[in-house]
Amino acid sequence: MKKGIVSVVLVLMFAVSTVAVAAKLKCTVDSVEGDKVTMTCKKADKLKAGDKVKVSPPKGGAAIEGC
Repeated sequence: MKKGIVSVVLVLMFAVSTVAVAAKLKCTVDSVEGDKVTMTCKKADKLKAGDKVKVSPPKGGAAIEGC
């Protein structure tokens, strides 16, 4: 029983330690040319070339599809 508890605790500690924390930046879109978007962001010094970012469009502007 004790080995099971220790195993669960170790797995949880490993899972928590490997979680990446995403930085939230406030950006303004400067221009859009095809698939290329140029933005100006506050605290952009946290980013480096090659970083993958997730961009969400403004809420309320998208159409909702469904039945």
